[in-house]
Amino acid sequence: MAPTSTPQTPFGRVLTAMVTPFTADGALDLDGAQRLAAHLVDAGNDGLVVNGTTGESPTTSDAEKAQLVRAVVEAVGDRAFVVAGAGTNDTRHSLELARAAQDAGAHGLLAVTPYYSKPPQEGLLRHFTAIADATELPVMLYDIPGRSGVPINTETMVRLAEHPRIVANKDAKGDLGRASWAIARSGLAWYSGDDMLNLPLLSVGAVGFVSVVGHVVTPELRALLDAHLTGDVTKAAEIHQKLLPVFTGMFRTQGVITTKAALGLQGLPAGPLRLPLVELSPDETEQLKRDLAAGGVQL
Repeated sequence: MAPTSTPQTPFGRVLTAMVTPFTADGALDLDGAQRLAAHLVDAGNDGLVVNGTTGESPTTSDAEKAQLVRAVVEAVGDRAFVVAGAGTNDTRHSLELARAAQDAGAHGLLAVTPYYSKPPQEGLLRHFTAIADATELPVMLYDIPGRSGVPINTETMVRLAEHPRIVANKDAKGDLGRASWAIARSGLAWYSGDDMLNLPLLSVGAVGFVSVVGHVVTPELRALLDAHLTGDVTKAAEIHQKLLPVFTGMFRTQGVITTKAALGLQGLPAGPLRLPLVELSPDETEQLKRDLAAGGVQL
C-alpha cells in the first residue's frame, strides 16, 4: 500500500533517486537495497526512485529491475512512494518495463525522454502517451536534455498534462524561465531534478525534489523545504548556501560514482559500480571527503 498522495504532491515532496547496491562480485544486492531504502525513508524521504540512471539502469537487466522494485516495495512500500524508472529510447521496451514495474508493486513510473535518437516533439508525445496508457500507474516525466539530447518543449508538456495519468515532471533542464512557463501552463506537479536548483525551482512553483544528494543530506533538504513552505526564505537560503559544497562535490564527476563512494564512507550499502562507471581515485575520494565535511556531512 502506497502513502496517500494529493494532486499537488502525487509522490510526496522529498524523494531520492536511489543507487542500486551490488555485492562485491557485482551481483544485485537485494538485502543491501532494502537496508538502504529503509535508511533513506527513516531519514525523511517521502519516496524513492529506483531503476533510474542513478540506479545504473543502463547496466541492470529487466529481471534485476523487477526484483529491485519488488524488494524495495517490500521494505518501505507502506511508508514511501516507490517510483520505478521505465524510460528507454525504445517505446516497446519502455512499455514492457512499465508493466513489469506495475506487476512488481511500484506506485508510479519515471519516464525519461528517449535519448540519443533525438525524436521530434510528436514522437515524444506519442512515446510518453504510450507509457501512460500501458499501466494504471501515475507517471512522472523526466526532462533532462543535457543527457537525452532533446528537450520536452513547453507546448508538448501542456499536451501531455492532459493525460489523466501523467501527473508530474522531474526537471533537470536547468532553465528557470522555461520551467516557470511550463509550471504555469501545464499544472503538472514539478520536482527539481537538479540539486543545485532545488531552492530556485521551489521559488517558481516546484513542489519538491528528486534528489541525488538526498543519499547524504535528506534531513537538510527537508528542513530547506519546510522553511520555504512556511515562508522563512532567509532560513531556506541559509540551508541552501550551507549545502553548496555538497551540491558541487557530489557532481565533480559522475553522480553515481560519488554517491556510492559517499555511502561507502558512511558504512551504508552501495558496493561496486558496473562498467563503464569506475570508482573514485584516492585523490578524488579525499576531495569528496573535504566537500562533504564542508557541507556538514558526518562521515
